[in-house]
Amino acid sequence: MQDFTLITKEGHLFVNIDGYEWLLDTGAPTSFGTSQIAIERQDFSISTNYMGLTAEQLSEFVNHPTAGIMGADVLNKFDILIDIKNERVSFSAEQIALNGEVLKITDFMGIPIIQANISGVDRRMFFDTGAQISYFQDESLDTYPPAGAFTDFYPGTGQFQTETYWVNATLGKIQYKLRCGSLPGLLGMTLMMAGTEGIIGNEILQDRVAGYFPRRQELVLV
Repeated sequence: MQDFTLITKEGHLFVNIDGYEWLLDTGAPTSFGTSQIAIERQDFSISTNYMGLTAEQLSEFVNHPTAGIMGADVLNKFDILIDIKNERVSFSAEQIALNGEVLKITDFMGIPIIQANISGVDRRMFFDTGAQISYFQDESLDTYPPAGAFTDFYPGTGQFQTETYWVNATLGKIQYKLRCGSLPGLLGMTLMMAGTEGIIGNEILQDRVAGYFPRRQELVLV
């Protein structure tokens, strides 16, 4: 197992590897950035951009200097422990044992999908550690309590703004109040292609330890 410092800036999660800070992003199928990534004696050669997005542009979007995005193509090779409170993330080529609420994972292009119950209905949702808030593509969204406007970005789309709402959701036996927005146009359509109804952001990881175990298709929340 190899431990790294986990840095939280304005709701984004960054992994410090050899002095370079990478955005931890399960919602990105492909990593990109300014250098190679070395974890657990494995070296990963990555592209300098993704859909035209460079590390320099990414740094502007997240308002923090970053070497790039560590996406699913790298993350899914490991068992990963995420501990925001103690500012630590651990990668292991071996299986990590962790007791907690176990959520089953499926995936689309390597991006994890978990199940959330909203308003009594089970919904398939992407799990995206790169997302500061969550998203719920449903006509009922504006019937929930308002939470204000939010500006986000996505590779290939750039920045966009959405109105957000407080949505009660249950993951396994754990209840959350999620701040949910709505994705614009083509981004929203990609959810339909994957048979999903939204995105669960990294807000579910606050104040708890989480085990992301993609090789055995589990997300464990402690």
